[in-house]
Amino acid sequence: MTKRNTIESTAARTQGRLIASFGLDGVRQKAEREKDARFTALLHHVTPLLLKRSYYELRKNAAAGVDEETWQDYYQDHINRLTDLHEKVHKGSYRAQPSRRTYIKKEDGKQRPLGIAALEDKIVQQAVYIVLNHIYETDFMGFSYGFRPGRNQHNALDAVYVGITSRKINWILDADIQGFFDNLNHEWLMKFLEKRIGDKRILRLIRKWLKTGYIEKGKRYPQQVGTPQGSVISPLLANVFLHYALDEWIVWWRKNKTRGDVIVIRYADDFVVGFQNYTEATQFRTALESRLAEYGLSLHPKKTRLIEFGKYARQNRDKKGKGKPMTFDFLGFTHICSKNKKGSFFLRRRTVRKRFVKKCKEIKFKLRERMHDDVIETGKWLRSVITGHGNYYGVPGNMDMVKEFYTQCVRAWLKVLRRRSHKAQNLDWKRFKRYTDWLLKRPRMAHPFPEVRLGVRTRSRSRMR
Repeated sequence: MTKRNTIESTAARTQGRLIASFGLDGVRQKAEREKDARFTALLHHVTPLLLKRSYYELRKNAAAGVDEETWQDYYQDHINRLTDLHEKVHKGSYRAQPSRRTYIKKEDGKQRPLGIAALEDKIVQQAVYIVLNHIYETDFMGFSYGFRPGRNQHNALDAVYVGITSRKINWILDADIQGFFDNLNHEWLMKFLEKRIGDKRILRLIRKWLKTGYIEKGKRYPQQVGTPQGSVISPLLANVFLHYALDEWIVWWRKNKTRGDVIVIRYADDFVVGFQNYTEATQFRTALESRLAEYGLSLHPKKTRLIEFGKYARQNRDKKGKGKPMTFDFLGFTHICSKNKKGSFFLRRRTVRKRFVKKCKEIKFKLRERMHDDVIETGKWLRSVITGHGNYYGVPGNMDMVKEFYTQCVRAWLKVLRRRSHKAQNLDWKRFKRYTDWLLKRPRMAHPFPEVRLGVRTRSRSRMR
């Protein structure tokens, strides 16, 4: 007989590429079958094995929280410590620690606060995330793409492209919720969670993470609103909040208040809504502002715009003498009404200029820091940077910007090498090109046309559920 295990069966794979236990698989099936069901017993799914898997799923090079413990430090005795952590969680003696507050610069010059949780908090949050994800992945709308397993930015970009080119879209509302993660209302979030989660122990854990606060410059601050960006559980909580506060309302509004075509694509708190009729677009924006105000949120006044955009936008604006259609930015790309070689409408997507310039300056600065490093090591580092940039921005219609980034990197490296010494000043282009051809990778298109990829993913299914 064939040598195989005929007694134990294999658990099904989830979208997040995690092996699910039969218990969690049953949770998903029940959540999909009974849309109003409340799950009163979920914490028992947080087993030592799930905690171990959650620990392995964490980034090994992530920054440490207030406990100053890294992934490698915890690994020395992680089996016993995970067993102890499991007992604490189930006995109720587990205490969440405050996150460590740090800041990163935003494109507009402001700073975005990040909360770095302690390592054991990350482990428990990851385990709870896996459990809850089996419930909410059956509820989330098809046009929600942010921080979901099996979905990424390019899937959202594909949906925008196909929606504008295949539907009668003439107006685009490019919307952004102002300070969403900082202003998320805890009480509303808990009410939304209680619609599906009846296990008070899970709800108590989530409330602990929301209320534990943060430490900045040695002082602890409570947190009455908002959820820390950077924590493991925050993306799921944000999607749950927006699902009930925004997504379900948009589906209702589109079904009951519109007659023309409407498309919706949301990635976290940044979303695009396309309309066929101008009247419906303005009515939706007014209603949207009122809807968000009910939950203590508002649209960003500078980042939210209603513009004329679509297949016939250029023709309509030429008749009115208004010039070219305006553009909008979404997920790092500027979307432009353009034409292909045949003269037909083509939605061109180009790297946002501010991001392009900022990245080029950053590369030049880092190359100057590496001026006297080994040439081969610097070349390998630069190759990884160029490859990563091309993997994200290498979409049809944007290859000229990707090639320009490659050229800027090569020129900056040559300039740095010529400044290493007097002898290096005589480094000619032909000799340097041998290094670049050997070490660097020429940019290539990394993504197919959107209608091809989206057609494969949504074949025999509705594009927007």
